[in-house]
Amino acid sequence: MSNSSVITKEEGNYKRSYNSGLGRPCFAIMNPELTLTLPDYQTACGCTDILIHTMEHYFTNGGSMEITDRMAEALMGTVIENARILKADPGNYEARAEMMWAGSLSNNGLTGCGNDGGDFSCHMLEHEIGGMYDVAHGAGLAAIWGSWARYVYQNCLSRFYRFAVKVMGVPEEDSKEMVALKGIEATEDFYREIHMPVSLAELGVFPTEEELKELAHKCSVATGGSRGSARVLYEKDMLEIYRMAAQR
Repeated sequence: MSNSSVITKEEGNYKRSYNSGLGRPCFAIMNPELTLTLPDYQTACGCTDILIHTMEHYFTNGGSMEITDRMAEALMGTVIENARILKADPGNYEARAEMMWAGSLSNNGLTGCGNDGGDFSCHMLEHEIGGMYDVAHGAGLAAIWGSWARYVYQNCLSRFYRFAVKVMGVPEEDSKEMVALKGIEATEDFYREIHMPVSLAELGVFPTEEELKELAHKCSVATGGSRGSARVLYEKDMLEIYRMAAQR
């Protein structure tokens, strides 16, 4: 149901996305049985990508609609619940069916209705990591997400607060900032629970300072100089997020 595709050019280590209505299928037949032979690691990577695709629409300063927010929150909660089921029982057909449907809804633009379409900084940051180090996309997203979230959350505090309460179940008993931070921590705890990394080191990537600068520069070029809605990121911001992810 998506209009998106991604391609890697090994010469130069570039990974780029392409979006076009011409790439959207007229119809799609989804069979969860075709995912039963996936390794546990790739299943977890897929679950993470589905979750963060929805987050990319959710963490925005571009306005919102209550019905869109509630659909996104239900979708994220469903992904988290069924990712846990699949970790314990990889052959669970019902959980794979839920995840496959969630994947379609997270990619078809539904949860971007009524806002500016979303942030998608994490995806752009990860594309450079995937291009340079050939890591699985979902794992790369998990490795960069926490650093991105801590860098931008104060600029999008109401959304991070709502996410923490509505999706991650954080009690509303502290300041909005503390609740938001607990939501970020709870999300990283979930990544660890399904054996996803939360830093570049856990991903098995140990970039030099020059490589970090190269990642940031490539990301800046790929985004036309800036990207983001929760907070607009420029090359210096991208570099700082890469540094945070490398130092954790």
